[in-house]
Amino acid sequence: MEYAIMAGYHDEQENINTAKHIWHSGGKWVAAVLVAGALGYVGYVAYKGRVHQGSAQAAQLAAQVKGDAAKLAALQQQFPKDTATTQASLQTAAALFQAGKLDDAAKAYQWVLANDKTPVFQAAAMQNLANVYIQQKKYDDALKTLAMPVSEPYQPLINETKGDVFAAQGKAKEAGEAYKLALDKLPENSGNRQFIRMKMSQL
Repeated sequence: MEYAIMAGYHDEQENINTAKHIWHSGGKWVAAVLVAGALGYVGYVAYKGRVHQGSAQAAQLAAQVKGDAAKLAALQQQFPKDTATTQASLQTAAALFQAGKLDDAAKAYQWVLANDKTPVFQAAAMQNLANVYIQQKKYDDALKTLAMPVSEPYQPLINETKGDVFAAQGKAKEAGEAYKLALDKLPENSGNRQFIRMKMSQL
């Protein structure tokens, strides 16, 4: 069910077209985050679709974080197991990434990986942390992150991101293989298929 919702979000043509424009304009690795929205492919779904199971206090504090790393750290310390804390961590990490604060963004995604084992959040953190490492040219760290266990419905996302890592390294063969693995597992009606094919055509 979660993957079906995720695919539906990807079908939004506006997001695909925006990503293509940025990609063609040279901002390829920034587009990896933008194409997924503020929280990444699955982070968006988790934020919009998952029933909140935490406390009202945590949700109230999470709403006040608004990209502030210090406020996020306080929230993480006080409510480490609350869904609202995970959502705030993903949002703040995305904001920090776009502000060029890559180390802080990485730290927020790493926190999610360590503290919330919900499959949808794990996949979101893995994909976006790998994108941070691509920006930092820490390709081995990116691939190590993407080698972590992930639920099968999110494997196409991870394989596509592996392709992005290899493409950034200039490894066209490996990138093409990873993109093909992603396509093989994606539903035929997934809007992201055309974006992956575009990436493959430019290798």
